Amino acid sequence: MAKKITVEINKDAIVSIYTDYVLTHGKKPNSIYEFAKNNSMEEAEFYKYFASFEALEEQFFSDMLHYTLEMLSNSSDYEHYDASQKLSCFYFTFFEVATANRSFVMHLLQQESMPLKNLMKLKSLRKDFLSYVKTVLDTPYKIENQRITDIQNRVVHEGAWLQFMSILKYWMEDTSASFEKTDVFIEKSVKASFDMVYNVPVESILDFGKFIWKEKFGNFKTSK
Repeated sequence: MAKKITVEINKDAIVSIYTDYVLTHGKKPNSIYEFAKNNSMEEAEFYKYFASFEALEEQFFSDMLHYTLEMLSNSSDYEHYDASQKLSCFYFTFFEVATANRSFVMHLLQQESMPLKNLMKLKSLRKDFLSYVKTVLDTPYKIENQRITDIQNRVVHEGAWLQFMSILKYWMEDTSASFEKTDVFIEKSVKASFDMVYNVPVESILDFGKFIWKEKFGNFKTSK
């Protein structure tokens, strides 16, 4: 008699099964009970890791960030990079991970008719991202006033989140091969933002502005 092959039910297995179901059927399972029953698991095994399908989806984005940081920590060069290089590496790596899961990510962020509901799935990701940038980005101006320093830090960190969201939006709309234009967007966006915050620049901001203009109004031409 052939032995029955069993799949170990753990967090990764549940996410994998859920992802396959959603992408195959274009919607969530009707209930956790049905999902568990159809995949030879007990409800309790699902609840051991997630309180709901919504919690699973929110955790998925957070796990992408933590996987990104794990990959960066394995790089011997990363810890020697300056802040702009570290942030660029983070973005490049995160969106490589996102691209590997693009169908599921796109589904999750376009699933609800109300955009705010889709953004709520990024709640844990936002919290973890802000914790990360606090370890990377310095206070722009050293002032002997803690209140002003706290305000500066908050502005810089929230600005980084807005930058991340702009890259995410660009990546979702990117139709270039291998999403090459997203890489260019990241490079120019990071350089312009660091110049703006730390160096009070001109050239890189204009360069980034020209790139955005060309993407929105394709026939615009610039000369070097």
